[in-house]
Amino acid sequence: MKQIIQSFKTGETILEDVPAPLVKRGQVLIKTTKSLVSLGTERMLVEFGKSNLISKARQQPDKVKMVLDKIKTDGLLPTLETVFNKLGEPLPLGYCNVGQVIAVGDDVAEFQVGDRVASNGQHAEFVSIPKNLVAKIPDSITDEEAAFTVIGSIGLQGIRLVEPTLGETIVVTGLGLIGLMTAQLLKANGCNVIGIDFDQSKLDIAETFGIQTINPASGDDPVKTVNELTNGIGADGVIITASTKSNDVISQAAQMSRKRGRIVLVGVIGLDISRADFYEKELTFKVSCSYGPGRYDDTYEQQGQDYPLPFVRWTEKRNFEAILNAISTQAIDVKSLITEIVDLENYKEIYGEIGNSKAIASILNYKGSEYSNTVSITKPESKTNTSANKGIAIIGAGNFTKMTMLPAFKGLNAQLETIISSGGVSGTALAKKFSISKSSTNYDDVLQDKSINSVVITTRHNLHAPMVIKGLKAGKNVFVEKPLALNNEELENIVDAYKSSNNTLTVGFNRRFSPFANKMKAVLGQSETPINVIATMNAGMIPSNVWVHDLAVGGGRIIGEACHFIDLITYLTGSKVMSVCMNAMGTDPEASTDNATLLLKYENGSTGVINYFANGSKSYAKERVEVYSQERTLVLDNWRVLKGYGFKGFKKMKSKMDKGHKAQFSLLTDQINNGGKAIIPFEELVNTTKASFAAIESLKNNSWINVE
Repeated sequence: MKQIIQSFKTGETILEDVPAPLVKRGQVLIKTTKSLVSLGTERMLVEFGKSNLISKARQQPDKVKMVLDKIKTDGLLPTLETVFNKLGEPLPLGYCNVGQVIAVGDDVAEFQVGDRVASNGQHAEFVSIPKNLVAKIPDSITDEEAAFTVIGSIGLQGIRLVEPTLGETIVVTGLGLIGLMTAQLLKANGCNVIGIDFDQSKLDIAETFGIQTINPASGDDPVKTVNELTNGIGADGVIITASTKSNDVISQAAQMSRKRGRIVLVGVIGLDISRADFYEKELTFKVSCSYGPGRYDDTYEQQGQDYPLPFVRWTEKRNFEAILNAISTQAIDVKSLITEIVDLENYKEIYGEIGNSKAIASILNYKGSEYSNTVSITKPESKTNTSANKGIAIIGAGNFTKMTMLPAFKGLNAQLETIISSGGVSGTALAKKFSISKSSTNYDDVLQDKSINSVVITTRHNLHAPMVIKGLKAGKNVFVEKPLALNNEELENIVDAYKSSNNTLTVGFNRRFSPFANKMKAVLGQSETPINVIATMNAGMIPSNVWVHDLAVGGGRIIGEACHFIDLITYLTGSKVMSVCMNAMGTDPEASTDNATLLLKYENGSTGVINYFANGSKSYAKERVEVYSQERTLVLDNWRVLKGYGFKGFKKMKSKMDKGHKAQFSLLTDQINNGGKAIIPFEELVNTTKASFAAIESLKNNSWINVE
């Protein structure tokens, strides 16, 4: 299918061939007929992309600080590589989509195939959208009119926050598309509306809707004019839908407001606020969040859990429906706002001069398109050193795949055949960059492909176990990023599938393959004397609403991340975990286990301590390992420097940061191409996984837990 994407690095906007998405649980698959270009938002993104690095840095000072912190811990070159990889990410454009439902996912009862719907889908021929971000279109309005649904909801949410009443005077500053729709909605609500803009053509349109207008470009003073129009009272409310870096807008909004007036920001402006302006009038200032309640809440948007109407009257979806009803009843007019309708393949008519465009609303028209989950990137005959049945499929196209795994595969004799991504855009970009033959959204197609020998899974954690099981049952070798499973039931099912297959299973415990870990193992020698290992992870804080903390999706950070160090200690001790005890900050064992200490007893008498902390400084090294054995000590600092104390012939090893990814994927490639045993014994994978589960159980029971 065709989809419009933009590069943050260059600002270039292109029409890309990408695989169409699959319909997911709780979502509907839509074949697009129309989409509305949000000229203000998309112009801002294009201009940001076209700006140079210095300009990008000035616009994002918080990101600059993050880069400087990363340089301190990881070094200059790895940090620069991360930054340029991030800038190279493709950005799908668009969020005002109209089309017809062609498939309905599980747990969706309110939509049927054939329904006309509006959603926040992108500029793509097919989109799969969560049900709470989709609304049915009344028969009385056209697809072109329905394309205004989402953009109208942005203005509507600003109105709901300003809480206008019949007869009040509300000023709308910025009469772009959102501003013009906002002004109409306010007028329909019985308000006296004043519109402010520098573009006379937009003011002329507003006047046709009965809006009083002010043009500062012609010498009108917005503050004085509003006071005159309100008999010296001032505006009851101001809704700012403008986009400017200037602080003048917020200052003028305060000055034109009456005492105890309300100001709501919908657009993007400078926010250097004068305390005096707000203090003397006791003004209220709010920032509106997109389409309304539910925005950026995964439980509402992705999991489909609606807010109860008696307590949250207007959610995102209900705002969508309200806009559609306003269009249907002709309470607002959107037809007159349409400047142009352009076929998708002629998208450059809109985006080519988007920076200078005077259009109000540009609509993309979609013609018939064939649905396909896979696109070819590199022709098979153009690839060299290929072997039958040695192909590798990459499942997942997130940050780890892009910045760590695929660079590690580069230069190896790995036959990368297919990459799977949920939306198709990120996978296609990586396929082009790393010469992968196909980009797809369908895991099942990969499992049926006889040229695929192995699947490499790097998806969210809740998908690991089911994908591992399907891969093994399909006769594929499986590599999965940690964790292997999120609970004992998943692990048992994996064990059963593994025992019934003749294939290998590997988990991405890469640290045991680092040259630093290998050196530690070598200098410790073959003695069976128990050792003590202390591993500290200065992991850093992750906000509580991020998926890794969701026990059903990410499993929490102990199961999801600290398992790395359980495996490392297993490797260094040459033994398996026998029992685990964990202590953590806080009193709720079901809450995030960001700050915890694990004690590990090993079968050979060795002990391990894992300090997993999220409350440390970002400028301090992220990982540190200490080993104590026979009056000797090893200290590994952030996988860059290893020091030995009391060892004959070894004092220090130093190199660039190396956590073992390159060596791990080199061994994996060799195993895929030449056969042989898995690169980590299966029983150790199971033991490490069970030990991570035991740690959580220990915290709940406040006791040591034996690992079977």
